[in-house]
Amino acid sequence: MKGMIGRKLGMATIFVEDGVVEPVTLIECGPCFVTQLKSVENDGYQSVQLGFDEVDSKRLSGGIRGHLNKNNMPGMRVFREFKIKGDSELEEGQKLTADVFENGDFVDVTGKSKGKGFQGAMKRHGFGGGPKTHGQSDRQRSPGSIGATTTPGRVLKGKRMPGRMGGDRVTIQNLKVAMVDPDRNLIGVRGAVPGPVQGIVVIRGRRKQ
Repeated sequence: MKGMIGRKLGMATIFVEDGVVEPVTLIECGPCFVTQLKSVENDGYQSVQLGFDEVDSKRLSGGIRGHLNKNNMPGMRVFREFKIKGDSELEEGQKLTADVFENGDFVDVTGKSKGKGFQGAMKRHGFGGGPKTHGQSDRQRSPGSIGATTTPGRVLKGKRMPGRMGGDRVTIQNLKVAMVDPDRNLIGVRGAVPGPVQGIVVIRGRRKQ
């Protein structure tokens, strides 16, 4: 199964074999523990639940402590599920590290984008803004007209307007794994991934070829 939970550490540059410099995002990939195996018979679907980010079990709720104590696992605060097909070689309590991935793999990385607060239509939606001449004084960054007159006599739902921006679940697809360091549980994926430094991300094998 090509899937792990990780933490974004920031961006760097590396030299690949032909001497080309590549921009990569460094991700602390694991260690993760298999906290639960779900089956069609018991749960209605088949998946594996992984845990990440070890923490003192005293800081966890009783329910999570009981869930982890079934297999004598350390305390963890982040849990994610990964759907699987067919028989899995994984076992509950098993420890997974960054060597799940190899150089040249392509992955999809999911994270929570940076929250940017309340923003105008130009920043939020990329509007071009109003005219800069002909008497314009205070409408340069305005979204302009937001509706018609008598018909329909209202603003249609879904109209792109100012509002809260960021803090959304974002997936970047088909990122190439350019570096794997199992000793430090690090991988480097080419390009940028969503979220702030120290943000939690989920790495899966790519769905689209």
